[in-house]
Amino acid sequence: MINELCNSIKERRVMLFVGSGASVSLGLPTWRGLVEHVAEELGFDPDVFLSSGDYLALMEFYKIKTGSIGPLRSWMDRAWTPSDSDIMASSVHKAIAELDFPLIYTTNYDRNIETALKLHGKDYQRVANEKELIQALGARTQVVKFHGDFEHDESLVLTESDYYKRLEFESAFDIKLRSDALTYSILFVGYSLSDINMRILLYKMSKLWGSTGYADKKPKSYIFMTHPNEVQEAVLESWGVQAIKEDTDNPNDALPQFLDRLRTATSTV
Repeated sequence: MINELCNSIKERRVMLFVGSGASVSLGLPTWRGLVEHVAEELGFDPDVFLSSGDYLALMEFYKIKTGSIGPLRSWMDRAWTPSDSDIMASSVHKAIAELDFPLIYTTNYDRNIETALKLHGKDYQRVANEKELIQALGARTQVVKFHGDFEHDESLVLTESDYYKRLEFESAFDIKLRSDALTYSILFVGYSLSDINMRILLYKMSKLWGSTGYADKKPKSYIFMTHPNEVQEAVLESWGVQAIKEDTDNPNDALPQFLDRLRTATSTV
């Protein structure tokens, strides 16, 4: 499986889909940290929302209460923007840059992938709104901000309503993803299957190919996971997605080791 994936990466037939787990090595606040910050700012007990999983409603309430996500976006931008030296020291971001994917989709709002590409001398085009979507031409790596970017408040997918709109799968970005998914294999990293939004995305993408009548021609997709179980692997396989694991005693080391293994292998394939 790894050899097959590496060959496809070498031939630039794989697009990368990056979640928040890729930022662990940078020591940035997690989604839990965001929920704690918002709850405390609003005078609530964070544990109530963390235990119930009702964090999207909390973000929705914040927008209703304050009238804007601007102040929260400013805090997130400050909290999730590490120094250039920290990004240069990140083996995850070094591998992402050197693997030279033609397309990188990310649900992260920060600019760390773009900064890593720039620091490692890679040319890229950010795609965070419809205007930038039109400009995304040529051989440059496209960094598609699937849930928005800190520079455009209106693009952020953060509240409950934002997620419902995204899951309609009918925006310009969704149409682009559907088109790209018909052409490229996809490697998902930094995600957990406990994320219902990720599961719905994987399901809808499998249904997209099923509706074409050419499901057997679908490019293979992969998801990196630290501890997939038999149930998860079977469901993923039914959706045309193969789970890849990395043997390590420390879960935080798993993704850096996996990406470094890909980087080494693609240089010799």
